[in-house]
This record gives sequence, structure tokens and C-alpha cells, in this order.
Amino acid sequence: MQTGDVIDLDITGVAHGGVFVARHGAAGDDPGLVVFVPDTLPAERVRVRVTQVKKSFARAETLEVLDPSPHRRAHVWREADIDNAPERRPGGADFGHIALSHQRELKRQVVADAFARFAGGSVPVAVDPAPDETPDGTRWRTRIGLHVDADGRVGPYAARSHDVIEVGAHPLATEGIEEAALALRGQEGRIDLVQPADGDVRILRRPARGRVRGADEVVVERVAGREFRVDVGGFWQVHRGAATALDAAVRHALDGIPADGDAHHLDLYGGVGLLAAALARHGDGARVTTVESAQRATGHARDNLRDVPVEAVTARVERFMDALEPDPSLARGVTLLDPPRAGAGERVVRRIAALDPRAVVYVACDPVALARDVGTFRELGYDLDGVRALDLFPSSHHVEAVAVLRRA
Repeated sequence: MQTGDVIDLDITGVAHGGVFVARHGAAGDDPGLVVFVPDTLPAERVRVRVTQVKKSFARAETLEVLDPSPHRRAHVWREADIDNAPERRPGGADFGHIALSHQRELKRQVVADAFARFAGGSVPVAVDPAPDETPDGTRWRTRIGLHVDADGRVGPYAARSHDVIEVGAHPLATEGIEEAALALRGQEGRIDLVQPADGDVRILRRPARGRVRGADEVVVERVAGREFRVDVGGFWQVHRGAATALDAAVRHALDGIPADGDAHHLDLYGGVGLLAAALARHGDGARVTTVESAQRATGHARDNLRDVPVEAVTARVERFMDALEPDPSLARGVTLLDPPRAGAGERVVRRIAALDPRAVVYVACDPVALARDVGTFRELGYDLDGVRALDLFPSSHHVEAVAVLRRA
């Protein structure tokens, strides 16, 4: 097999990252070379062009579906459909060609496989639908990022490239975001569109050269009756109902953990305090320290949570945990963490386990990173109490998960 070869493959499974698995050249005891292929489905036979060949795997792009799966549908984003050339398909909706219920089954398989491989054993897991889900899994993004190239073209990048693709629709975005996006013109760089709770679309221009405009405006989001101030250019969940769903999932997890009024809870990677608000209600007299490296987010957390016993600390989580001494009140408390896509990592997990908290609630946007960290927690004496997955990114491969671990 060489780069550029056109071959036919049978797709046998789904892999993490929005790609699917086939094998080429299998014969006898030789399982063949693993080939990762996007834009397809298990049990399909497809014609592909090889784009990369390594010693242990290859990558290819799908040219044609020869034998379609019954779970295949017309892509929700016309420009990303299989009848467009691979280099002209925009990224960001890599499950958009799959029936919604089957998307969740594939995500369930990815989460379960990650735990089997990296966390010391598989776990039962179901993937709950997104809140207020539309029948086709569209119109949920309240934040999108587009790009302007040197020729003035505005649009998303093509999948797995930095080529800008002009499109006539943005079906995953809210209607307000889509209307504003299709009217954009601009100079080379990036343009972010944000639609907070007030419904007005903000446009943040990040030119290739020069100052970002509008990123420091403060907007208000609302979850569970509480207002959260956040920079319009800062982090907030992109799905219109995701913050509410995660707040509810964390509260549900906490309901199953005994509360201690003298407990000290930790909220790591806390942002503007969304999940610290739920944690602060766990035990009368309990207190919370929320830790976040972005100073402006920490300032907003102080304002957002001024009526509850929460201390907001600006620090890198790794350094904060290295300096924190074990304490009985921390051992009676819960450590909640919502790290970036790469996960918390072994250093932070070991420091958490050394504090011996009663339970750990781990919110994750990457199942493999979550499984690796859960595997480390298990080695350090914590039992996995359960995993709940949430389909907060319909028509994409992404999935959110909440894991609960308890001291063995």
C-alpha cells in the first residue's frame, strides 16, 4: 500500500476521534494493516484513497460508498456529504451522516472501549440525548469559529486541513449564528460568533495581524436560576443546553455521595464557577475552593458565587495541587474536576489521591483522557462508582462524560 492508492475496504468498527476502522491485506494469521477512514460507518464497504502510510497504521479518505449501512442518512450539512470531494468537505460534523440514535450507540462503544483499554476494565455506559434535541441533531451551537483566508474567503476549515471552505449553511449553529455567519466579510484571520442567553449575536474578529476586537465584553449566561458573568471570548459550553445538563448531572452525582458539613471541596479547572455552584450546596457549612488559571475567569467566579462559601483562586492546577497539604476537611470533601481535552494527567491525579477525598467527580470531554486518569485513580485506591455519558455535541464525534469515583 502506498499514498495515493485507491482501494476498497470493509469498515469493521469505530475509533476515537471521528474515524472508522478497516484492515487491509489480512490473510491467515496476519490481521492486516489498520486503516483509519472518516465519513463512513461500520459494516459499510467503501472506496478510499490512501493519504498516509505508517508502520502500524494508515489513513485514507472516503471517495465512494459501495455498500451503505442502514444507519446512513443524507448528511445534515450538505457541503460535508459524501458526494463532495474530500478536500471540499468542511470539518466539525463528522457524524452528520449517521442516524442520531446510532450516533449515540457508536459513542457508547467508544467510551466503553476507552475504559476497557485504559481504565482497567470495561464499564456499563449509556449515552443520554442532548437536552432539547432536534430530530436531526442540528441548531445547538451558540458559538462557532470561522476563518478568512488571504483571498477573502470566509468559512470553516476543511476537515483535517487549514483550507477555508465557503459554505451556504451552518446547520449545527443556531439560526441567529447562521444568519450572521453567512453575512460575514473580513480580513485574513479568525472570526468567532457567540450568542449568549440574551439572544444577540456577538462577532469577535481575530485578525492575523493586529488586536482582537470585542473579546473582553462581559455577557450573562443563566443556569439553574443563577446568572454567570463570562467574557464573550472566554470559555462557556457551546451547546445551548450543555451547561444546564452538566450542572444537573453533577448535582445528581453529588446526591449519591454522603455530605459532611465540615467538608472542604475542591473544584479544579473551575472556569467562571459553573460547577462550583453545585458543589457549594453539598453539605451545610461546607466550603469550596475553585481553581482556574485564567485570571479574568477567576474574577468572574468570585462575582458569580459571592453569595455562597466559595474561594476563587487563580493558579495552574498542577502548581496549586503541589502546594496543597493534606487536611481532614479535604478528606471529608469531594474533589470535582473538569479538565481540558488532554485530561488532568498523572501528576494531578496522584496529588488528588494523596489528599484522600471521600469521592471524586470527574467531568470530561475526551473519553480516552478520562479513561487514562480513571485507570490511575483505580491504581491509587479509588473504585469507579459509575459513568454517565451525555450527547452534548450531536452530529459530531464528541461526547461528554461524568465519572464518579469513591475511596475504596
